[in-house]
Amino acid sequence: MSAPSSTPPAQAENAALENEALAPDSGLRPPGPTPSQSRFQVDLVAEAAGAGADDKSPSSDATSSAATEGPDAGAATEEAKGRFRVVNFADPSAEGTGAPPEGAPAEGLQNGDTVMSETSLHSSTGGQHHYHYDTHTNTYYLRTFGHNTIDAVPNIDFYRQTAAPLGEKLIRPTLSELHDELDKEPFEDGFANGEELTPAEEAAAKEAADSKGVVKFGWIKGVLVRCMLNIWGVMLFIRMSWIVGQAGIALSCVIVLMATVVTTITGLSTSAIATNGFVRGGGAYYLISRSLGPEFGGSIGLIFAFANAVAVAMYVVGFAETVVDLLAGVNAIMTDETNDIRIIGTITVILLLGISVAGMEWEAKAQIFLLFVLVTAIINYFIGTFITVQSKAPMGFFGYDGSIMWENMGPDFREQTFFSVFSIFFPAATGILAGANISGDLADPQLAIPRGTLLAILITGIVYLGVAVSTGSCIVRDATGSINDTISSQFMANCTDAACKFGFDFSSCAGKKCPYGLQNDVQVMSLVSGFSPIITAGIFSATLSSALASLVSAPKVFQALCKDNIYPGFSMFAKGYGKNNEPLRGYILTFCIALGFILIAELNIIAPIISNFFLASYALINFSVFHASLANSPGWRPSFKYYNMWVSLAGAVLCCVVMFVINWWAALLTNVIVMGLYIYVSYKKPDVNWGSSTQALTYHQALTHTLHLSGVEDHVKNFRPQCLVMTGYPNSRPALLHLVHSFTKNVGLLICGHVRTGSRRPNFKELATDQSRYQRWLLRNETKAFYTPVFAEDMRQGTQYLLQAAGLGRLRPNTLVLGFKNDWRDGDMMNVETYIHMIHDAFDFQYGAVILRLKEGLDVSHIQGQDDLLSSQEKSSGMKDVVVSIDMSKDSDGDSSKPSSKATSLQNSPAIQKDDDDDGKAPTQPLLKKDKKSPTVPLNLSDQRLLEASQQFQKKQGKGTVDVWWLFDDGGLTLLIPYLLTNKKRWKDCKIRVFIGGKINRIDHDRRAMATLLSKFRIDFSDITVLGDINTKPKKENSSAFEEMIEPYRLKEDDMEQEVAERLKNSEPWRITDNELELYRAKTNRQIRLNELLKEHSSTANLIVMSMPLARKGTVSSALYMAWLEALSKDLPPILLVRGNHQSVLTFYS
Repeated sequence: MSAPSSTPPAQAENAALENEALAPDSGLRPPGPTPSQSRFQVDLVAEAAGAGADDKSPSSDATSSAATEGPDAGAATEEAKGRFRVVNFADPSAEGTGAPPEGAPAEGLQNGDTVMSETSLHSSTGGQHHYHYDTHTNTYYLRTFGHNTIDAVPNIDFYRQTAAPLGEKLIRPTLSELHDELDKEPFEDGFANGEELTPAEEAAAKEAADSKGVVKFGWIKGVLVRCMLNIWGVMLFIRMSWIVGQAGIALSCVIVLMATVVTTITGLSTSAIATNGFVRGGGAYYLISRSLGPEFGGSIGLIFAFANAVAVAMYVVGFAETVVDLLAGVNAIMTDETNDIRIIGTITVILLLGISVAGMEWEAKAQIFLLFVLVTAIINYFIGTFITVQSKAPMGFFGYDGSIMWENMGPDFREQTFFSVFSIFFPAATGILAGANISGDLADPQLAIPRGTLLAILITGIVYLGVAVSTGSCIVRDATGSINDTISSQFMANCTDAACKFGFDFSSCAGKKCPYGLQNDVQVMSLVSGFSPIITAGIFSATLSSALASLVSAPKVFQALCKDNIYPGFSMFAKGYGKNNEPLRGYILTFCIALGFILIAELNIIAPIISNFFLASYALINFSVFHASLANSPGWRPSFKYYNMWVSLAGAVLCCVVMFVINWWAALLTNVIVMGLYIYVSYKKPDVNWGSSTQALTYHQALTHTLHLSGVEDHVKNFRPQCLVMTGYPNSRPALLHLVHSFTKNVGLLICGHVRTGSRRPNFKELATDQSRYQRWLLRNETKAFYTPVFAEDMRQGTQYLLQAAGLGRLRPNTLVLGFKNDWRDGDMMNVETYIHMIHDAFDFQYGAVILRLKEGLDVSHIQGQDDLLSSQEKSSGMKDVVVSIDMSKDSDGDSSKPSSKATSLQNSPAIQKDDDDDGKAPTQPLLKKDKKSPTVPLNLSDQRLLEASQQFQKKQGKGTVDVWWLFDDGGLTLLIPYLLTNKKRWKDCKIRVFIGGKINRIDHDRRAMATLLSKFRIDFSDITVLGDINTKPKKENSSAFEEMIEPYRLKEDDMEQEVAERLKNSEPWRITDNELELYRAKTNRQIRLNELLKEHSSTANLIVMSMPLARKGTVSSALYMAWLEALSKDLPPILLVRGNHQSVLTFYS
């Protein structure tokens, strides 16, 4: 029965205690996913049900000797620690005995092999408790391949979406659970890319999961019957014979074949899309939206649903007209013809609505009955063609005859052309999506849609061809209907018509229009048939079945569209009722639209538009297959193999051609409507991700172009500033981000670099999560940038990582952008050493360097709730009021990430977090966690100024100046950045003023030389100022202030022994030596003097762009260089210190 536990008691006790500490609630249920996402769930093996199962409790039900067999019995393995409870399997022999066998682990112990989770499932069982095993049904004896592991074997349920309608979603063990160190707390993984559903899809999936009593159709009843009924319209009975009269047998067959080619290609494309994964409800809309994305899907879905709604009116009016004709034949008109059509049409559409609302089962039964009537009518016609009746001869029916067939072989167009006749016939071939439109009601859409649709096209095409050939072979084009128009034998020689052979002369029809014959009588099929009332019944059946199919299709497609929330105003129509999730609101809307058009009763104008709407959807289905094949996405692998991307493209082109053939103005109108809806949906940017082929092709093209770009050498004409901006979190230094974005937007690459430092072990999972969160934040704030975080020991190392590895191919940064380190004198001077070395590293890697300084500072991350003021995101109504935890220790602007204010913990990090009560309906989330418990701290004056300053580059700059102090030639970057800025909308009113150094006696010459250079560079400027007094000594008070500033950082080696001085310099390399200070006295004075000149000339500028002073690496200490930058840029408007990499970025050559 059971083996004793091999685990020593102490070990078992320790494991039990440890487990209790980790999972205090383990006695109730294991921590982890929500009920609909239970870990590793598989239904309990049926053998567990014993004779006494009814009176067993769950705990006693889960006792078994098998659970403790072998060494697994008490071994609470470390692998599943903190996560699962051990499970004892039910043993039929242990009836009602709640005591576990000897050596069985106690409740709460964990086993690394198999776990049972107790959970309440939202399924058809009504939320009863179920037990599930965590790998698959064959791991009955607690082993995967007989080994003690939680590593799961392949299982289809791991690949399901959340709340999948065909079964529970299981979640495989995460990589962290299998790979991380044992003492690390395992964390939940999300879903794989693209697996997460929208709230609407989850709701639909949960409704679909309740499969008890739901009606699902097979391929015959669900697709074949519907498609055949929709394709065999009233055209078959009242227009086919006329088409043969006009075009002749040969061209009629060509017309039928042309239409069939278009529908067959579309059928093949539909089959390919339908077999490329699970198909939900929504038909054409679902297929197109999941292939081409919400823009095309949303536009087509709306017009396709509308077209189906209006088609109901068309078919019902066709039925009503036939009834009114019958009433007129027996003088039973109620009022007049038009109003009778309205009355009968209204009654008919109400009856059809009743059938639809009664449920899909009733509708399917009605369709089967109508198909029976229709097939009977067709058979009745073909039987009639073989029965020649003398009384029908004057009306032109003589039975099958070669001479009649030969006479009708060629065309005889009367007031028509080939294409006008084709445009009249083509709508008869539509309807191939009738089955696909109810994809949500099919038992197996992947099997049913291809088989049913293609077989329906084949059968209906053969019948159309059969009718064309048979009518042309036994009926003449013109007949008088008069029995007196016989011909005597002596005139027989002069008669050449086919009717002459049968003793009739219909030559009188040449000058006038006769009432009978293929060209004149639309009721020819009634004449020919064995029993004419059956043909009338067939006409009724054809119209009503098509109307019924459209009445069902329109709400189903519209419901799917509304569930995806593509058009927010229509969300009320997403609600379904009953076990089949029937769109009752959609039925009412479709009924109202149909009734409105029935009452208008002017359908001749609307008919071609409807045909074009259908054709537009066919064209896009074909294009979807071509597009998906072209994108070459690994996810595009339909199980239906009989398609070709080029044939699908040809099908799409053919559909567009046919649209213009049928009616050119209707085709133009359709295209305008589709494009209008496309633009609207693109503008609204619905928050959905369906893995469309548009995404796949975008990636494919980006990869191709990036590789192509890498094979071409850079050229100075194509130089773009591609900036690596050390922002930290993207919302931490908004002014820095906004300014750089101003001159890189649509011009160059912008990467927000973020170095995460800290002594704790790096959490790479958190890093990846932050990366995706902040990338979304950038997109939602319309910032065209990439967020790239890295973990590193310190800032310099992290920056080196980014300088080396950021970017791809030619899409690599060439300019490092930093914020000025305002607090450099307050903190550890080793931070200054790191900061200056970052600039040196940029030059070592041949990067340009840019430093932005605002006197108020740049870093706003310490300000409480700053995202309320900065974020342009929409706040969800369901979110709480924002207040973030505050850290009063203000961070330096130069440091990209310090634990003080940029702590990587979730408490301080401005990471996107969801509230516990957030139901996921909010399409966007704010960047800061809102917490009711945190007190609101009022902003002090300096923080208010900081926030205002951080937004200054988002405002329109007005009429001001951008002052460019181009003192040293760095290749032109100092001049290119202001030029790019002033090209932007916000800066276009600012004038560029250029300041250069020169000699007093050559000021005019230098000004002319610079003006010539700028004109050759084609850069507009308003003024050039030549500064002849740069080398004048600065004011004494400014020099004294500088000396006072650097005093704490001097080494003063002359006042100490050499060995002590060297030791101090080695330990504090940033210190300024007396020798160095004396050596660079002139350069120091220049920075102080330049600050005086800047205050004199540029104190009112919107932005100053100035050449950054260089310091020779290893010669100038960090403190002295930092002091230069401080002295140069203090107490000024926003200043951008720029130094290119001394390679030309401007050229005057064409």
